[in-house]
Amino acid sequence: MIKSIQSIFHIPDLKKRIIFTLFILVICRIGAHIPVPGINGKVLFAFFEQMGGGGIFSLYDMFSGGALKQATVFALGIMPYISASIILQLLGAVVPYFQKLQKEGEEGRKKITQYTRYGTVLIGSLQAYGLAVFLESIQAVNGQLVVPNPGFMFKIFTMFTMASGCVLMMWLGEQITDRGIGNGISLIIFIGIIARFPSAVATEIDQVIGGNRAVLTEVFLLALMVATTAAVVLLTQGTRKIPVQYAKRVVGRKIYGGQATHIPLRVNTAGVMPIIFAQAIMFVPNTIRTFFPASDFVTTVASYFSYTSIVYWVIYGSMIVFFTYFYTAIAFNPVDVADNMKKSGGFIPGVRPGKRTAEFIDNILTKITLPGSIFLALIAIFPYFVIKFTNVSFMFATFFGGTSLLIIVGVALDSIQQIESHLLMRHYDGFLKAGKLRGRRRF
Repeated sequence: MIKSIQSIFHIPDLKKRIIFTLFILVICRIGAHIPVPGINGKVLFAFFEQMGGGGIFSLYDMFSGGALKQATVFALGIMPYISASIILQLLGAVVPYFQKLQKEGEEGRKKITQYTRYGTVLIGSLQAYGLAVFLESIQAVNGQLVVPNPGFMFKIFTMFTMASGCVLMMWLGEQITDRGIGNGISLIIFIGIIARFPSAVATEIDQVIGGNRAVLTEVFLLALMVATTAAVVLLTQGTRKIPVQYAKRVVGRKIYGGQATHIPLRVNTAGVMPIIFAQAIMFVPNTIRTFFPASDFVTTVASYFSYTSIVYWVIYGSMIVFFTYFYTAIAFNPVDVADNMKKSGGFIPGVRPGKRTAEFIDNILTKITLPGSIFLALIAIFPYFVIKFTNVSFMFATFFGGTSLLIIVGVALDSIQQIESHLLMRHYDGFLKAGKLRGRRRF
């Protein structure tokens, strides 16, 4: 392991990419501690302490890496960008213009990216304005206000500052994707979640020391964390192999093809994106609620989207299943795979090339995606039951189940696989010599 890590720094390009990625992530963490002007930080901290964990704001705060509780420049995190991406992808499924853009290759992708950026600015501005209104309404027990001087200028300045911070994070994420290692947007969310881990562990230690939690209970929770993490890794790495045979072709004096290989269909082709998509959508009702005056109807509707509501978790789990199929359909096209196989002289034994091959692959993909999506949803809602029956803190519960763990495992495996690819291309040993990562196998 140590030798493999040393090999990373023997490759100049890989070393530059890793250092660049770490540099950008440090900037993201610095921005998460720069507060917006006009905020009384002590009053805001006291308010969130009174609320406790488990609310929708605690969930949003998790994605922003603790920036929301401090009302910082990066308080919105990267979620407006995720929301804009979801909207554009949904439009691509129903609006002919966006369908055309998706088929235009690189030029179409550039236009979709541009529209996504515009959407990020719009959604970020609306969410920042809603957050400014919410901050003005917060009042501590002793009567102190979070915003000592509320008014129009505070709302506008906060909206401009937070929306600009969101756009900056979007740009930083794109820079990581282009010039660093891993998916930039996912890594920004990943580092925000990891930043809360030391605090969560310290809280649990205080609970044990204070006698509020038995040592055996803590051991059980740690064992549960390890088991859940192992299950998530298995889900992320699970594949179904479809055998493929390539016919022999004689070109001049050389013979091409004739080998047998396979197509690896992942059980969770969509990765962590369904979780992020579903979570972004679940933030929308509470964002809209800030624009309406308090009333019994608004309060009742908002209660259904509370983190402690069973309705919230049923809707959340259902959306994860939907987005798993949705994103899988976008990420993997059986028709393109079948056409490429036909052009290369490949075929699946017992299946006719062309349309029948595409239908065969699509049928298998649909079958293996169903249990994968259900298991993904169960893992995502697992913290709700842990909090309900073990009385652990919200912050700690998110690390051995749910969105946090899925993102951590998915992003970590993806980043390690990219490092593996760089090492293997330059004839170095892989990051893990056991070869358990799918990225080590050559098909």
